[in-house]
Parts: sequence; C-alpha cells; structure tokens
Amino acid sequence: MIASLSGTVVAIETGNTVVDVSGVGYLVQVTAATARALNINESVTFFTSLVVREDGFTLFGFRSAAEQKVFDLLKSVTGVGPKSALAILGDLSVDQIIDAVSSENDSAFRAVSGVGPKTAKLLVLTLSGKLVSSGGASVTSSSPDLSTVVSALTGLGWNERTASEAATRASKVLGLNAPSNELLKLALANLGASKSVGAADE
Repeated sequence: MIASLSGTVVAIETGNTVVDVSGVGYLVQVTAATARALNINESVTFFTSLVVREDGFTLFGFRSAAEQKVFDLLKSVTGVGPKSALAILGDLSVDQIIDAVSSENDSAFRAVSGVGPKTAKLLVLTLSGKLVSSGGASVTSSSPDLSTVVSALTGLGWNERTASEAATRASKVLGLNAPSNELLKLALANLGASKSVGAADE
C-alpha cells in the first residue's frame, strides 16, 4: 500500500497532478484547490489513499494526514465513493466537516454538488463519534482503517455492505493494528470463494 509520496510536480491538471518520484511518474488525484496551489517543479509530499477497483488503481493525494484520514472515513459511508469524498474535501475543510458532524448539520454536506439529502444524513450518522477536534487541531479517533479492504472487496465484485461487514469481522479477529493485506486475506476467506458476488457499488 502506498501511504505517501514525496517528489517533484511535473504536470498539473484540474483534479490531478503527476509527481515524479525517482524517475517514476505517479498520477495523483487531488482536489481542485490543491491543484491550483501547486507549481511545476515544486517539491511536494502527499499523504495518499489507494483505491482498488477491478478496472484499475487510483491514487488520491492530500497535503495533510488529517485530510487523508477524513477522506478514508468519508468514502467508508454508504453511497459515498472516492470522487464524492474528494468533492466534499474540495468544498469543506477538515474542521468544517468535523463541525458539521458534531453539530449534526447535514446541510453543510447537501451544499456539495452530487451529495443528496439521504447521503448527507448518512454522513452525519455514520461519522458521529469518529471525528474529534482538539485544541484547534483536527484529528480522527482511533479506529481500524478498513477503507482499503472495503475498496478492494468492492473492486472484486462484492457490494459495499457485504464488504464492510466482512472487513469489520476480520478486524475483530486480527485486532485494530492488523495490516490491510492480512485483513483482506481473512475477509476473503470469510466470504468464501464459492459465494456469488454482487455488483460493485459505484
């Protein structure tokens, strides 16, 4: 799993950038605001989240660890895919997201293009208790990072609910600090190779 990238910006487009790391160019999806703030030949470090789908791998990059963690939490919500999670972070800061969840203000999420009323309410309900703000610094509560496992399972064809349940069961067996690859291996074993898979959620 690619947790971070440090290199030189060699290309910038709306919504993505190419970072050269020792001669290898990585295409990194970023918010429009992040893209506007970048400059060619600038040295950057991105905290990253790798999303695995059956049609490929997509790398999402963030300038802070808090943004990356919130992104993973956002896309763990039913109905919120990686692109929607990125759009939310493009419109709302980490502090604004935490404030919206803590105050149960789903209207903040409804203001984001592509986020409907039901999804906005789900965001508030699902993220409640998972985000805290301490002394002005935004942090996420300690919980297993299952988003990579869920993404991998949905990419293999299971629906998001089944994938999330399997990942959660695996984390309870292996513990909170188990690596994603071990969690994925156990989740797949629990699901069973003979079980028919559902259509992957968008």
